[in-house]
Amino acid sequence: MFDRSLLLKFLSAVIVFGAWEIAGRVPISYAFPTFFESMSALLRMTLNGSIFTAYAQTLSPLVVGVAISTVLGIGLGLWIGLSSRIEWLLAPIFVVMQAAPLAALIPILVMVYGIGITSKVFVVIIMAMPVIVLNTAAAVRNTPVSLKEMATSFLAKDREVLWKIVLPAASPMIFSGMRLGVSAGFIGAILSELKITPTGVGDIITFSRSIADYPSMYAAIFSIILLAVLFLNLLGSLENILFKGNNRGYVSD
Repeated sequence: MFDRSLLLKFLSAVIVFGAWEIAGRVPISYAFPTFFESMSALLRMTLNGSIFTAYAQTLSPLVVGVAISTVLGIGLGLWIGLSSRIEWLLAPIFVVMQAAPLAALIPILVMVYGIGITSKVFVVIIMAMPVIVLNTAAAVRNTPVSLKEMATSFLAKDREVLWKIVLPAASPMIFSGMRLGVSAGFIGAILSELKITPTGVGDIITFSRSIADYPSMYAAIFSIILLAVLFLNLLGSLENILFKGNNRGYVSD
């Protein structure tokens, strides 16, 4: 018996990559290589090790920034979701951060923190944290009241209600926020390399574009997307392990 979900994903990939190959062969632009040309460039960079060297530089601010965004974002989201006063005080800040063109803040970060890893970590944080905070807060606020009242009627303490009722019920939206935060973090990491200093994968993109090596440029971009998809799938697997049977929420929702 075949896995229908896996089959649909495979067909989706075939359609996208097939369209890419056709568009490159037409061609729609001299700067748009075919899928096979880009994959050949990715294979070449993999064999000579340049792609791994680049990711060693890219992943440092990304991992640190996403880790800080996750810990602080979930903590602040819980605080906002549990307290109407804190929500009134802090929620608008993250709403504005999510809506604002945060790329415009990069020159300010460079002025304050220089062109080192600190600025790049901050770019990742300001891209990733708002969506994690807001999703977590919304998840906590939307926890079924009946479940919390039932726990209270059985003399459960506030901490027990939080750990045994609120967090499991809110876990689907919290992990959705984390997935969106990781995606935004990848964008922030590459954006910082393109706007602050050309290092890592951003350096490959910039240098390849400057010498018109478009297959390598698209190969680097494709590798970013591939790595982001792998991260998101790992988060989905982690959610299933931690909250098995609850990844769709409660029936009463």
